[in-house]
Amino acid sequence: MPRYALKIEYHGKPFVGWQRQTDLTSVQGCIESALRVLEKDHQGIQGAGRTDAGVHATGQVAHLDMATDWDPFRLSEALNFHLKPNPIAITNCARVEDDFHARFTALERTYHFRLIARRAPVTHDEGLVWQVRKPLDLAAMQTGANHLLGRHDFTTFRSTICQADSPVRTLDELSITEHAYEGGTEYHFKIRARSFLHNQVRSFVGTLEHVGSGSWHPGRVRDALDAKDRSHCGTVCPPHGLYLAHVKYPTDPFA
Repeated sequence: MPRYALKIEYHGKPFVGWQRQTDLTSVQGCIESALRVLEKDHQGIQGAGRTDAGVHATGQVAHLDMATDWDPFRLSEALNFHLKPNPIAITNCARVEDDFHARFTALERTYHFRLIARRAPVTHDEGLVWQVRKPLDLAAMQTGANHLLGRHDFTTFRSTICQADSPVRTLDELSITEHAYEGGTEYHFKIRARSFLHNQVRSFVGTLEHVGSGSWHPGRVRDALDAKDRSHCGTVCPPHGLYLAHVKYPTDPFA
C-alpha cells in the first residue's frame, strides 16, 4: 500500500483538538471522514503532534496508507474538497517510503505563539492571538526564557494530567521577538524541541507574560523550574495564540 505524507493547516477553534474522540469534532476525525469518502475502509492517519482544543497549525504533518496509488496532488485536492466547510486545508502531499512515520520519524517540532498587547479589542485576529492590555518587557522575558533552555525536569511546566513517562525534555530554542504596529505590539514566541509535554508551551508563555508585565523577576523562572512542582508555574495561557508551525525530519518529505 502506498504511503503518503500530508502537510496540514487548521484553525483550532471548532475542534476538541487533533486527536479523534468519539462523538466530538476533532481535526484527525474530520480528515479521516474525508478519507473514507475516497476509500470506505480506510484505517486512518497518524499525526506528528496532538494539539489541544483551540490550538492551530500551519505545519502539522500526518502519514497515511492508501489502497490505491494516488497522484499526490489529486489526493490533496480530493481531501480539500471533502473537508469543506471545516477550517482544515491540506497544503502539501507527497509519496514517502513505507518506513516514514509522522510521529516517530520526526526529529524536532516548532511551535509559534502570538501575543498582542493593546487596549482596543482585536478584530481581524480574534481567536488567533492572546491579547493583554499593556506592553511587556521583551528583554526581561528573554532573560527568563533563557533559564528554560537545555535538558531539564519540566514537572513545573506540564499539566497534572500529562501522560508522558518522564518530565525530562530538552528545550532547544525559546526566542521572543517584538513587532510594533499602529495601536499595539505583537510578541512572537518560537519554541523548538524534539518533543513536548502536555501544556508545556502554554505554561512557558503564561509564565513569561508574568515576567514581561513585571509581576515576576526573570530569576523566578529558574526558581520555578528547580521547584519541580506544578504549583510554582505561572498562569497557563489560553490556546488560541498557539500554532504547530513546523515538524523536522531527517529528509524533508515535501522537498
